[in-house]
Amino acid sequence: MTHPPCNRRRFLQLGLGSAVIGAGTLSSPGFRAFASDLGDFIVGPPVPDIVPEQLSEHVWMIYSKDGFPTPENRGMMCNITFAITEKGVVMLDSGGSLQIGQMAIRQIRTLTDKPVVAIFVSHYHGDHWLANHAFVEAYGTDLPIYAHPVSKTEIGGVQGSMWRTLMEQWTNQATAGTRIVPPNRTVQHGDSFDFGDVTLRIHHYGTAHTPGDICMEIVEDSLTYVGDVAMDRRIANMDDGSYVGTFHYMDQLEARAGSKIWVPGHGHAGPDVLNWNRELFAGIYENCLQAVADMKSMEEAREMVLQDPRVASRAADTLGFDGNIGKYISLAYLEAEREAF
Repeated sequence: MTHPPCNRRRFLQLGLGSAVIGAGTLSSPGFRAFASDLGDFIVGPPVPDIVPEQLSEHVWMIYSKDGFPTPENRGMMCNITFAITEKGVVMLDSGGSLQIGQMAIRQIRTLTDKPVVAIFVSHYHGDHWLANHAFVEAYGTDLPIYAHPVSKTEIGGVQGSMWRTLMEQWTNQATAGTRIVPPNRTVQHGDSFDFGDVTLRIHHYGTAHTPGDICMEIVEDSLTYVGDVAMDRRIANMDDGSYVGTFHYMDQLEARAGSKIWVPGHGHAGPDVLNWNRELFAGIYENCLQAVADMKSMEEAREMVLQDPRVASRAADTLGFDGNIGKYISLAYLEAEREAF
């Protein structure tokens, strides 16, 4: 007899939980440990294949059309970018779940039989690194996984646990079975890595999207993977970031990397990614700064922002604009207050 694939929803539907667990034990340490173990061996469904697109001589991207995790996309909300080098495949962010990583590995193997030899994690938000699990399963626990020290610490701590839980909740458990695999090495600004025909250079210029953002320049291809420092047709989550810091980071990146292709974690790659994001952020932040200077309220600042052509012209084709613009105006206003006073 063939049994359907086991998953957490089916486990609950079968009533197994109510059969073996009394109501009084639900909050006990023993039950919490059992639930945690359950999440490790119940695995969500596979992610459908997405054919990689070639961006440059060495760099490929598995493009995510969605900007946010849902049960339908099974958490596939972040681009997966990789370089095929003389020494092996180098991942520039691995993706957001075990299942997404497994899909990425299937696609990489259609292009090369070389192993993955390194992962570079752009920052600590889980949609960019939770797929580390798939890669260490495929290539061994000694696989080098690099990140900024801040990101390494956060992934091994609160952010790691939080993102694993959130991805399961947002996808209705489609990412179940994903294990947290933190970076095992750190990098600093200016570090350079030799992969034979490819040189990878690390950029870090302070707080932008998070305090631990790194961007990875593929020198020979005049291409830089920017993670979430800049996005295309999507507003970056600025809860952990800084508008002023982002402007500084982008300026430094353009001056010191000078790439012709900028690859975001969300959206399409191209020469105008930084400019697109910079103008949107300037339309938000500059109006908030002016509102604070004029002693206007946050609501008045919101009206100023929404009327700015740099913002209004991007509303229609920016994922999540209506649901998120109010929050990002609030964050910009609070930062403008700190800058002013």
